[in-house]
Amino acid sequence: MIRKQDEGFDIIIIGGGIVGLSLAYYLASKSDLRLALLEKDLLAQASTGLSVGGIRQQFSHPANIRLSQHSLHLLDILRYQLGNQESFLIHQVGYLFLVQSDNVWSTFLENVALQQNLQVPVEVLSPAQIKKQWPFLRTDDLAGGTFCSADGYTDPYQVAMVYARGCRQQKVVILEQTPVEKIEVEAQRVQAVITPQGRLSASLVINAAGAWAGEVAALAGIKLPITPLRRQVFVTHPFRLGQQPLPLIIDFENHFYFREEGLGYLLGLSDPAESPGFKSGIELSLLERLTEIATHRVPTLAQASIARGWSGLYAMTPDENPILGPLPEVEGFWVASGFSGHGFQHAPAVGDILSDLILYGETNFDLGPYRYQRFQNSTSSKGEERTV
Repeated sequence: MIRKQDEGFDIIIIGGGIVGLSLAYYLASKSDLRLALLEKDLLAQASTGLSVGGIRQQFSHPANIRLSQHSLHLLDILRYQLGNQESFLIHQVGYLFLVQSDNVWSTFLENVALQQNLQVPVEVLSPAQIKKQWPFLRTDDLAGGTFCSADGYTDPYQVAMVYARGCRQQKVVILEQTPVEKIEVEAQRVQAVITPQGRLSASLVINAAGAWAGEVAALAGIKLPITPLRRQVFVTHPFRLGQQPLPLIIDFENHFYFREEGLGYLLGLSDPAESPGFKSGIELSLLERLTEIATHRVPTLAQASIARGWSGLYAMTPDENPILGPLPEVEGFWVASGFSGHGFQHAPAVGDILSDLILYGETNFDLGPYRYQRFQNSTSSKGEERTV
């Protein structure tokens, strides 16, 4: 449980994306602690602003399902608490997963049983049912699909700005263009954060730096298993496939996904060959592969043309699940990062849950699967949650 300090800040959050803003908002809403949020650039300009904005409950891990459910609930509340219903729109058009091979389909059916047991309104669809509902899709090579009508997407930047407005209303000190140069540690306890503008003392520092979380942890002398990984997306010129609105569609085994974006479509391909690193920009070679896969699944997309593209960074962990909570090496140093592509959709829930743990010393959500200690003396296998 955090105690107020006599000077400086009680809590400093490093990272001005959706995770950091959510944490700051819920901490400020539940306490009178002095909070500062530091962002090396401008708020929500990095991974958050470049996100596809998907929100889904179709996960294979129960903890991830519960995070998504809680986030959907909190986002619905947020729209009314900080403005009005039009603060941001949640397009609950559904997520449609398409599966080809029998062994992957068996795993999906097991996941559906878990999801339905947790009250996720997911349906199992045959290739014929998929073709009838979405006739533009090629289905002759599919084993089946799963569809959840409560899933969908929203605008990540708009959501982040709503949280930022709430933080300012709660007197959170937001310092943009303020990179962290060092995290001061004495006797294995956090003392302060050093920036170009000066020294900011705090008894608790939260690393919500996303793809840069490993670099931030190193400033405190900690090696964190979080690495950046580029993901590229493209948007077509105005083009219609027919029936609207469409779900966010994921061709699972081909790593291809698309959804509506304005009058066109946003297309993405998670490249298994992409190597970790702080890469930026887009590559035509990936666009060529994406085009081949996209026109196989949606033949009429051959008539569309690409208007623009961009890339963002995922914060990846070895098992593709986040690290949440305190680190044992340095007292007062917490992490909320490593979401591996799920950061936007899980940020509201994580902000609410971690703020309870920090302020009250307990939470009714089991954070066991996300503890940092799982990587100590273990050989965690790569996860199967997949991004988007």
